Amino acid sequence: MLFHYSKYFLFHIIGILALVAILAGGSYIIFGLFAILLAYILGDALGGDDIATPDFKKPEILTFQLWLALPLLSLVVFVSIWSVSTTDVMGFGEYLSGIIGYDLLAQRETSTIIHSVSTFIIVGLMIGMMGTITAHELTHRTWDPISMFIGRWLLAFSFDTIFSIEHVYGHHRYVSTINDPATAPRGRNVYFHILASTVKGNISAWHLEKERLAKFGKGSFSFSNGVIRGHLMSVVLVILAYFIGGLVGALFFTACALFGKALLEIVNYMEHYGMVRNPKVPVQPRHSWNTNKRISSWAMFNLTRHSHHHADGNVPYQDLRPYEGAPMMINGYLTTILVTLIPPLWHYLMVPKVLAWDEKYASKEELILAKQANLNSGVPAFIEAAKRTIYNS
Repeated sequence: MLFHYSKYFLFHIIGILALVAILAGGSYIIFGLFAILLAYILGDALGGDDIATPDFKKPEILTFQLWLALPLLSLVVFVSIWSVSTTDVMGFGEYLSGIIGYDLLAQRETSTIIHSVSTFIIVGLMIGMMGTITAHELTHRTWDPISMFIGRWLLAFSFDTIFSIEHVYGHHRYVSTINDPATAPRGRNVYFHILASTVKGNISAWHLEKERLAKFGKGSFSFSNGVIRGHLMSVVLVILAYFIGGLVGALFFTACALFGKALLEIVNYMEHYGMVRNPKVPVQPRHSWNTNKRISSWAMFNLTRHSHHHADGNVPYQDLRPYEGAPMMINGYLTTILVTLIPPLWHYLMVPKVLAWDEKYASKEELILAKQANLNSGVPAFIEAAKRTIYNS
Protein backbone atom coordinates (compact mmCIF):
# COMPACT_ATOMS: atom_id res chain seq x y z
CA MET A 1 0.00 0.00 0.00
CA LEU A 2 2.93 2.34 0.67
CA PHE A 3 3.80 2.12 -3.02
CA HIS A 4 0.34 3.35 -4.02
CA TYR A 5 0.83 6.48 -1.90
CA SER A 6 4.40 7.07 -3.04
CA LYS A 7 3.73 6.66 -6.79
CA TYR A 8 1.86 9.97 -6.84
CA PHE A 9 5.02 11.70 -5.61
CA LEU A 10 6.55 11.10 -9.05
CA PHE A 11 5.18 14.55 -9.82
CA HIS A 12 7.41 16.10 -7.12
CA ILE A 13 10.49 14.24 -8.37
CA ILE A 14 9.95 15.70 -11.85
CA GLY A 15 9.48 19.17 -10.35
CA ILE A 16 12.71 18.86 -8.37
CA LEU A 17 14.51 17.62 -11.49
CA ALA A 18 13.34 20.73 -13.34
CA LEU A 19 14.47 22.94 -10.46
CA VAL A 20 17.96 21.40 -10.26
CA ALA A 21 18.45 21.53 -14.04
CA ILE A 22 17.59 25.23 -14.22
CA LEU A 23 19.79 26.06 -11.25
CA ALA A 24 22.75 24.11 -12.63
CA GLY A 25 22.45 26.05 -15.87
CA GLY A 26 24.12 25.51 -19.22
CA SER A 27 23.82 22.10 -20.82
CA TYR A 28 22.23 20.73 -17.64
CA ILE A 29 19.05 22.57 -18.64
CA ILE A 30 18.92 20.77 -21.97
CA PHE A 31 19.65 17.43 -20.31
CA GLY A 32 16.90 18.14 -17.77
CA LEU A 33 14.38 18.94 -20.50
CA PHE A 34 15.11 15.74 -22.39
CA ALA A 35 15.01 13.72 -19.18
CA ILE A 36 11.53 15.05 -18.40
CA LEU A 37 10.23 14.42 -21.92
CA LEU A 38 11.68 10.90 -22.03
CA ALA A 39 10.33 10.08 -18.58
CA TYR A 40 6.79 10.67 -19.80
CA ILE A 41 7.03 9.43 -23.38
CA LEU A 42 9.17 6.32 -22.86
CA GLY A 43 7.58 5.67 -19.48
CA ASP A 44 4.13 5.49 -21.05
CA ALA A 45 5.39 3.53 -24.07
CA LEU A 46 7.15 0.90 -22.00
CA GLY A 47 5.30 1.00 -18.68
CA GLY A 48 1.95 -0.26 -19.86
CA ASP A 49 -1.34 0.56 -18.14
CA ASP A 50 -2.11 1.20 -14.50
CA ILE A 51 -5.49 -0.29 -13.65
CA ALA A 52 -4.97 -0.59 -9.90
CA THR A 53 -7.83 0.62 -7.71
CA PRO A 54 -6.50 0.50 -4.14
CA ASP A 55 -8.52 1.64 -1.16
CA PHE A 56 -6.67 4.57 0.44
CA LYS A 57 -7.21 4.72 4.20
CA LYS A 58 -5.44 8.07 4.66
CA PRO A 59 -6.52 10.35 1.80
CA GLU A 60 -5.28 13.39 3.74
CA ILE A 61 -1.72 12.39 2.78
CA LEU A 62 -2.64 12.65 -0.89
CA THR A 63 -4.37 15.99 -0.34
CA PHE A 64 -1.32 17.45 1.42
CA GLN A 65 0.80 16.14 -1.41
CA LEU A 66 -1.32 18.21 -3.82
CA TRP A 67 -0.86 21.32 -1.68
CA LEU A 68 2.92 20.96 -1.99
CA ALA A 69 2.58 21.89 -5.66
CA LEU A 70 2.26 25.60 -4.85
CA PRO A 71 5.60 26.08 -3.04
CA LEU A 72 7.39 23.78 -5.50
CA LEU A 73 6.03 25.57 -8.58
CA SER A 74 6.74 28.96 -7.00
CA LEU A 75 10.34 27.93 -6.47
CA VAL A 76 10.73 26.63 -10.03
CA VAL A 77 9.33 29.87 -11.46
CA PHE A 78 11.45 32.05 -9.15
CA VAL A 79 14.65 30.23 -10.12
CA SER A 80 13.78 30.39 -13.81
CA ILE A 81 13.23 34.16 -13.69
CA TRP A 82 16.47 34.56 -11.77
CA SER A 83 18.25 32.45 -14.40
CA VAL A 84 17.33 34.79 -17.27
CA SER A 85 17.89 38.05 -15.38
CA THR A 86 21.09 40.03 -15.00
CA THR A 87 20.69 40.78 -11.30
CA ASP A 88 21.00 38.61 -8.21
CA VAL A 89 17.81 39.41 -6.34
CA MET A 90 18.28 39.28 -2.56
CA GLY A 91 21.73 37.81 -3.17
CA PHE A 92 20.05 34.46 -3.93
CA GLY A 93 22.71 33.13 -6.30
CA GLU A 94 25.65 34.21 -4.18
CA TYR A 95 24.12 32.79 -1.01
CA LEU A 96 23.21 29.42 -2.53
CA SER A 97 26.59 29.16 -4.27
CA GLY A 98 28.29 29.50 -0.89
CA ILE A 99 26.21 26.66 0.53
CA ILE A 100 26.54 24.11 -2.28
CA GLY A 101 30.03 25.05 -3.47
CA TYR A 102 28.91 25.55 -7.08
CA ASP A 103 29.21 28.99 -8.71
CA LEU A 104 25.66 29.54 -9.93
CA LEU A 105 26.34 33.11 -11.01
CA ALA A 106 29.30 32.14 -13.17
CA GLN A 107 27.32 29.30 -14.74
CA ARG A 108 24.43 31.67 -15.44
CA GLU A 109 26.80 33.96 -17.36
CA THR A 110 27.59 31.13 -19.79
CA SER A 111 23.94 30.56 -20.73
CA THR A 112 22.96 30.98 -24.37
CA ILE A 113 19.65 31.54 -26.12
CA ILE A 114 19.29 27.76 -26.48
CA HIS A 115 19.51 27.37 -22.72
CA SER A 116 16.93 30.14 -22.21
CA VAL A 117 14.55 28.49 -24.68
CA SER A 118 15.02 25.14 -22.92
CA THR A 119 14.26 26.83 -19.59
CA PHE A 120 11.13 28.36 -21.13
CA ILE A 121 9.90 24.94 -22.27
CA ILE A 122 10.62 23.35 -18.90
CA VAL A 123 8.82 26.10 -16.97
CA GLY A 124 5.87 26.08 -19.35
CA LEU A 125 5.56 22.33 -18.86
CA MET A 126 5.78 22.72 -15.08
CA ILE A 127 3.13 25.45 -15.06
CA GLY A 128 0.88 23.26 -17.19
CA MET A 129 1.51 19.99 -15.36
CA MET A 130 2.43 20.96 -11.82
CA GLY A 131 0.15 24.00 -11.80
CA THR A 132 -2.93 23.40 -13.92
CA ILE A 133 -3.31 19.65 -13.46
CA THR A 134 -2.97 19.92 -9.68
CA ALA A 135 -5.31 22.91 -9.63
CA HIS A 136 -7.83 20.94 -11.66
CA GLU A 137 -8.09 18.45 -8.84
CA LEU A 138 -8.07 21.05 -6.06
CA THR A 139 -10.66 23.43 -7.53
CA HIS A 140 -13.13 20.58 -7.88
CA ARG A 141 -13.09 20.43 -4.08
CA THR A 142 -15.41 23.40 -3.73
CA TRP A 143 -16.16 22.40 -0.13
CA ASP A 144 -12.50 22.81 0.93
CA PRO A 145 -11.38 26.48 1.23
CA ILE A 146 -7.67 25.57 1.55
CA SER A 147 -7.70 23.47 -1.62
CA MET A 148 -9.63 26.19 -3.47
CA PHE A 149 -7.18 28.87 -2.32
CA ILE A 150 -4.12 26.86 -3.39
CA GLY A 151 -5.78 25.72 -6.60
CA ARG A 152 -6.64 29.25 -7.72
CA TRP A 153 -3.11 30.50 -7.02
CA LEU A 154 -1.73 27.60 -9.05
CA LEU A 155 -4.03 28.64 -11.92
CA ALA A 156 -2.84 32.24 -11.59
CA PHE A 157 0.55 31.06 -12.90
CA SER A 158 -1.09 30.37 -16.28
CA PHE A 159 -3.37 33.45 -16.23
CA ASP A 160 -6.26 30.99 -16.01
CA THR A 161 -8.05 31.36 -12.68
CA ILE A 162 -11.30 31.43 -14.65
CA PHE A 163 -10.75 27.68 -15.10
CA SER A 164 -11.96 27.19 -11.52
CA ILE A 165 -15.28 28.72 -12.59
CA GLU A 166 -15.82 27.72 -16.21
CA HIS A 167 -14.47 24.19 -15.90
CA VAL A 168 -16.36 23.21 -12.76
CA TYR A 169 -19.67 24.92 -13.51
CA GLY A 170 -19.63 25.16 -17.31
CA HIS A 171 -17.48 22.46 -18.91
CA HIS A 172 -18.79 19.66 -16.71
CA ARG A 173 -22.36 20.63 -17.55
CA TYR A 174 -21.96 21.10 -21.30
CA VAL A 175 -19.08 18.74 -22.16
CA SER A 176 -19.23 17.13 -25.61
CA THR A 177 -21.92 19.54 -26.80
CA ILE A 178 -21.68 22.62 -29.01
CA ASN A 179 -22.22 24.78 -25.91
CA ASP A 180 -18.90 23.74 -24.38
CA PRO A 181 -15.93 25.97 -25.31
CA ALA A 182 -13.44 23.27 -24.32
CA THR A 183 -14.86 20.52 -26.56
CA ALA A 184 -13.18 20.57 -29.98
CA PRO A 185 -15.52 19.77 -32.87
CA ARG A 186 -14.45 17.36 -35.58
CA GLY A 187 -11.99 18.82 -38.05
CA ARG A 188 -10.84 21.69 -35.83
CA ASN A 189 -7.15 22.61 -35.80
CA VAL A 190 -5.52 22.53 -32.36
CA TYR A 191 -3.96 25.97 -32.83
CA PHE A 192 -7.34 27.52 -33.56
CA HIS A 193 -8.79 25.67 -30.60
CA ILE A 194 -6.28 27.22 -28.20
CA LEU A 195 -7.51 30.70 -29.16
CA ALA A 196 -11.20 29.86 -29.51
CA SER A 197 -11.45 27.94 -26.24
CA THR A 198 -9.53 30.65 -24.35
CA VAL A 199 -11.80 33.46 -25.56
CA LYS A 200 -15.05 31.53 -25.21
CA GLY A 201 -13.97 30.10 -21.85
CA ASN A 202 -13.42 33.59 -20.44
CA ILE A 203 -16.78 34.74 -21.77
CA SER A 204 -18.48 31.69 -20.26
CA ALA A 205 -16.80 32.25 -16.88
CA TRP A 206 -17.90 35.90 -16.90
CA HIS A 207 -21.54 34.95 -17.54
CA LEU A 208 -21.42 32.26 -14.84
CA GLU A 209 -20.06 34.78 -12.31
CA LYS A 210 -22.60 37.36 -13.41
CA GLU A 211 -25.42 34.89 -12.74
CA ARG A 212 -23.94 33.91 -9.37
CA LEU A 213 -23.53 37.50 -8.21
CA ALA A 214 -27.03 38.44 -9.34
CA LYS A 215 -28.43 35.92 -6.87
CA PHE A 216 -26.82 37.97 -4.09
CA GLY A 217 -27.91 41.29 -5.54
CA LYS A 218 -24.36 42.22 -6.57
CA GLY A 219 -23.15 43.73 -9.82
CA SER A 220 -20.62 42.15 -12.15
CA PHE A 221 -17.97 44.84 -11.72
CA SER A 222 -16.97 44.27 -8.14
CA PHE A 223 -14.19 42.59 -6.19
CA SER A 224 -16.66 39.79 -5.47
CA ASN A 225 -16.36 38.76 -9.11
CA GLY A 226 -14.06 35.73 -9.22
CA VAL A 227 -13.03 36.49 -12.81
CA ILE A 228 -11.77 39.98 -11.94
CA ARG A 229 -10.21 38.86 -8.68
CA GLY A 230 -8.51 35.93 -10.40
CA HIS A 231 -6.94 37.96 -13.17
CA LEU A 232 -5.65 40.40 -10.57
CA MET A 233 -3.89 37.45 -8.91
CA SER A 234 -2.03 36.85 -12.18
CA VAL A 235 -1.15 40.54 -12.39
CA VAL A 236 0.40 40.27 -8.92
CA LEU A 237 2.60 37.41 -10.16
CA VAL A 238 3.75 39.45 -13.17
CA ILE A 239 4.66 42.34 -10.84
CA LEU A 240 6.62 39.96 -8.62
CA ALA A 241 8.40 38.62 -11.71
CA TYR A 242 9.35 42.21 -12.55
CA PHE A 243 10.84 42.76 -9.10
CA ILE A 244 12.81 39.52 -9.41
CA GLY A 245 14.15 39.94 -12.95
CA GLY A 246 13.14 43.33 -14.27
CA LEU A 247 11.36 43.72 -17.60
CA VAL A 248 13.08 40.64 -19.02
CA GLY A 249 11.90 38.59 -16.04
CA ALA A 250 8.31 39.84 -16.37
CA LEU A 251 8.23 39.12 -20.11
CA PHE A 252 9.81 35.70 -19.60
CA PHE A 253 7.24 34.75 -16.96
CA THR A 254 4.40 36.02 -19.13
CA ALA A 255 5.60 33.86 -22.02
CA CYS A 256 5.86 30.80 -19.75
CA ALA A 257 2.38 31.47 -18.35
CA LEU A 258 0.87 31.68 -21.83
CA PHE A 259 2.64 28.45 -22.78
CA GLY A 260 1.15 26.80 -19.70
CA LYS A 261 -2.29 28.08 -20.64
CA ALA A 262 -1.87 26.76 -24.18
CA LEU A 263 -1.03 23.32 -22.76
CA LEU A 264 -4.33 23.31 -20.89
CA GLU A 265 -6.26 24.03 -24.05
CA ILE A 266 -4.34 21.35 -25.94
CA VAL A 267 -5.31 18.88 -23.22
CA ASN A 268 -8.94 20.02 -23.49
CA TYR A 269 -8.67 19.50 -27.24
CA MET A 270 -7.53 15.90 -26.99
CA GLU A 271 -9.76 14.87 -24.07
CA HIS A 272 -13.04 15.41 -25.93
CA TYR A 273 -12.10 15.86 -29.58
CA GLY A 274 -14.96 14.97 -31.91
CA MET A 275 -17.25 13.79 -29.13
CA VAL A 276 -20.97 14.50 -29.41
CA ARG A 277 -23.61 14.18 -26.74
CA ASN A 278 -27.35 14.49 -26.60
CA PRO A 279 -27.71 17.48 -24.21
CA LYS A 280 -30.71 15.78 -22.60
CA VAL A 281 -28.56 12.81 -21.55
CA PRO A 282 -26.32 12.99 -18.45
CA VAL A 283 -22.58 12.88 -19.08
CA GLN A 284 -21.37 9.30 -19.25
CA PRO A 285 -17.90 7.67 -19.38
CA ARG A 286 -18.20 7.33 -23.15
CA HIS A 287 -18.15 11.12 -23.58
CA SER A 288 -14.40 11.47 -22.82
CA TRP A 289 -11.23 10.04 -24.28
CA ASN A 290 -9.50 7.95 -21.63
CA THR A 291 -6.03 6.48 -21.10
CA ASN A 292 -4.57 4.35 -18.34
CA LYS A 293 -0.90 4.77 -19.24
CA ARG A 294 1.13 4.28 -16.09
CA ILE A 295 3.47 7.29 -15.96
CA SER A 296 0.82 9.76 -17.11
CA SER A 297 -1.56 8.40 -14.48
CA TRP A 298 0.95 8.65 -11.64
CA ALA A 299 2.42 12.04 -12.54
CA MET A 300 -0.92 13.64 -13.43
CA PHE A 301 -3.06 12.41 -10.54
CA ASN A 302 -5.25 10.11 -12.66
CA LEU A 303 -6.40 12.94 -14.91
CA THR A 304 -5.93 10.15 -17.44
CA ARG A 305 -9.02 8.42 -16.02
CA HIS A 306 -11.07 11.16 -17.57
CA SER A 307 -14.09 9.04 -18.33
CA HIS A 308 -14.80 8.40 -14.65
CA HIS A 309 -13.93 12.00 -13.78
CA HIS A 310 -16.67 13.31 -16.06
CA ALA A 311 -19.11 10.68 -14.95
CA ASP A 312 -18.67 12.00 -11.39
CA GLY A 313 -16.56 15.14 -10.96
CA ASN A 314 -16.65 14.96 -7.16
CA VAL A 315 -14.62 11.74 -6.90
CA PRO A 316 -11.07 12.41 -5.59
CA TYR A 317 -8.35 11.48 -8.06
CA GLN A 318 -7.10 8.48 -6.06
CA ASP A 319 -10.56 6.87 -6.21
CA LEU A 320 -11.10 7.22 -9.96
CA ARG A 321 -11.55 3.94 -11.80
CA PRO A 322 -9.72 3.04 -15.04
CA TYR A 323 -12.84 2.24 -17.12
CA GLU A 324 -10.98 -0.07 -19.50
CA GLY A 325 -14.02 -0.22 -21.78
CA ALA A 326 -14.08 3.55 -22.28
CA PRO A 327 -12.94 5.14 -25.56
CA MET A 328 -9.13 5.38 -25.49
CA MET A 329 -6.95 8.21 -26.77
CA ILE A 330 -3.81 7.66 -28.83
CA ASN A 331 -1.38 7.11 -25.95
CA GLY A 332 -0.26 8.81 -22.75
CA TYR A 333 -0.81 12.52 -22.28
CA LEU A 334 2.51 14.03 -23.34
CA THR A 335 2.76 11.73 -26.36
CA THR A 336 -0.76 12.69 -27.42
CA ILE A 337 0.00 16.39 -26.88
CA LEU A 338 2.92 16.12 -29.30
CA VAL A 339 0.71 14.40 -31.88
CA THR A 340 -1.89 17.19 -31.72
CA LEU A 341 0.80 19.69 -32.74
CA ILE A 342 0.99 18.00 -36.16
CA PRO A 343 -2.62 18.35 -37.45
CA PRO A 344 -2.28 15.99 -40.46
CA LEU A 345 -0.90 13.25 -38.19
CA TRP A 346 -3.57 13.98 -35.59
CA HIS A 347 -6.42 13.60 -38.06
CA TYR A 348 -4.81 10.54 -39.62
CA LEU A 349 -4.85 8.82 -36.23
CA MET A 350 -8.04 10.27 -34.78
CA VAL A 351 -10.53 10.09 -37.65
CA PRO A 352 -10.71 6.25 -37.41
CA LYS A 353 -11.06 6.50 -33.62
CA VAL A 354 -13.88 9.04 -33.81
CA LEU A 355 -15.75 7.03 -36.44
CA ALA A 356 -15.29 3.89 -34.35
CA TRP A 357 -16.72 5.84 -31.39
CA ASP A 358 -19.82 6.56 -33.47
CA GLU A 359 -20.35 2.90 -34.20
CA LYS A 360 -19.61 1.57 -30.72
CA TYR A 361 -20.75 4.25 -28.28
CA ALA A 362 -23.13 6.76 -29.90
CA SER A 363 -26.85 6.66 -29.15
CA LYS A 364 -29.40 7.03 -31.95
CA GLU A 365 -29.73 10.76 -31.22
CA GLU A 366 -25.96 11.15 -31.12
CA LEU A 367 -25.58 9.44 -34.50
CA ILE A 368 -27.64 12.26 -35.98
CA LEU A 369 -25.40 14.81 -34.26
CA ALA A 370 -22.33 12.92 -35.49
CA LYS A 371 -23.55 12.99 -39.08
CA GLN A 372 -23.97 16.75 -38.95
CA ALA A 373 -20.60 17.16 -37.23
CA ASN A 374 -18.93 15.14 -39.97
CA LEU A 375 -20.50 17.24 -42.71
CA ASN A 376 -19.34 20.42 -40.97
CA SER A 377 -15.82 19.16 -40.29
CA GLY A 378 -14.19 19.91 -43.63
CA VAL A 379 -12.25 16.63 -43.34
CA PRO A 380 -12.94 14.37 -46.36
CA ALA A 381 -12.90 11.15 -44.31
CA PHE A 382 -15.53 12.55 -41.94
CA ILE A 383 -17.69 13.86 -44.79
CA GLU A 384 -17.56 10.51 -46.55
CA ALA A 385 -18.51 8.72 -43.32
CA ALA A 386 -21.54 10.96 -42.97
CA LYS A 387 -22.97 9.36 -46.08
CA ARG A 388 -22.74 5.86 -44.72
CA THR A 389 -25.77 3.83 -43.73
CA ILE A 390 -24.97 3.80 -40.01
CA TYR A 391 -25.76 7.52 -39.72
CA ASN A 392 -29.16 7.01 -41.30
CA SER A 393 -30.17 4.09 -39.06
